[in-house]
Amino acid sequence: MAPWRERARQLRREVLALYLVCRDPRVPWYAKVLGAAVVAYALSPLDLIPDVIPVLGYLDDLILIPIGVLLVRRLVPGHVLDECRTRAQAMTEKPVSRAGAGLVIGIWLLLAGLAVWLFRRWQPGAMSD
Repeated sequence: MAPWRERARQLRREVLALYLVCRDPRVPWYAKVLGAAVVAYALSPLDLIPDVIPVLGYLDDLILIPIGVLLVRRLVPGHVLDECRTRAQAMTEKPVSRAGAGLVIGIWLLLAGLAVWLFRRWQPGAMSD
């Protein structure tokens, strides 16, 4: 069980490093955009798939975040990433992304609106011949 905990800690530190990367002026804009999306989602108190859903709830955390981190790491200059990792290690408080929570809430609202629209459209008797 200890290796999983250590990997989770490493992933948290890596996300914090990406948070710092997004604020560094030496990083290309496209890496900042992707990095900001990954960080916002990782630090969001809400998930696209809630964790209470068995298995699927944790798949987004186990798959999406690590893939996003790997993609951003490829786009960031190595020396900048190393500096940000060092600074992230020194950080003791984990920031919370309100923007990430807003993004997830927005996606859920869009999906709920789509579900209502589809339900109304395909409701028996609602279609006219």
